[in-house]
Amino acid sequence: MEQLKKQPVFKRVLEAIFMTIGAIMAAYAIECILVPNSILDGGINGISIILNLLLKWKLSLTVFIINIPFIYIGYKNLGWKFLVKVAYSIGLFSIMLEVFHGIEPLTDNILLATIYGSALLGIGVGLIIRCGGCLDGTESLGIVISKNTNLSVGQFVLVCNAIIFTVAGFFFGIDRALFSLLAYFITSKVVDEIGEGFEKGKAVLIITEDGQKMAEHIYKKIGRTVTIINGNGLMSGEKAILYCVITRIEVSELKRVVTEEDQSAFITITDVSEIIGAHIKNNTGLRKKLR
Repeated sequence: MEQLKKQPVFKRVLEAIFMTIGAIMAAYAIECILVPNSILDGGINGISIILNLLLKWKLSLTVFIINIPFIYIGYKNLGWKFLVKVAYSIGLFSIMLEVFHGIEPLTDNILLATIYGSALLGIGVGLIIRCGGCLDGTESLGIVISKNTNLSVGQFVLVCNAIIFTVAGFFFGIDRALFSLLAYFITSKVVDEIGEGFEKGKAVLIITEDGQKMAEHIYKKIGRTVTIINGNGLMSGEKAILYCVITRIEVSELKRVVTEEDQSAFITITDVSEIIGAHIKNNTGLRKKLR
């Protein structure tokens, strides 16, 4: 019981550490790589960068002030836990923007700045999102808009960013707008990878002769349980169909384990967008029983 009480505390500390690292990385990417090369981020931070470049407003203060209404919107729709995490991540992000202000830019090569700045920003934002926070209030407003209109959150964010990059093209030239769009694309991809992490689900279907033996072999080797379904092939007759969900780093090991047991087994692997419910792994008691 005591261990169960300690676990949430440890988890919260770990989340705070990752959000801290993410905020520092994102602030450095924007202040020392992207902004010096007039490359914009999307959302509220993109608007803040435009105001900083055009009106010389302090970026750290602008980011924090503009995000305040959206933090409140997120709190009203997602609760106080969201408020605490977002306030911490955006507050620290704003502080670190000020800390990094004035530091010599990492590079003045526009292509290098676009690629490495957006990748670093994506890692930072991804870590924060993975821990339940965010650095941009656009999504919070998108949640409210989606409840009252036919627009999804993604569509709303896309429309906002299209306007931001159009404005960027008007004030800073089409080349900077295109580089900003490329940076946004790279950042989004990196955020997806970090946000989903290496535990991104893969659904596996295995068709084999002896389902029970294969299921036990898989469990012994990689600790994943499977669901066994009776199947019937048109030409091959009765077959066992095994279904399981694994992480993407387990894919190569699973293929090796399956072919080790049955070289004629048929395997299909697909992406899983969401997993709901119990996901059993490494049940020590069952594994000992199977040995």
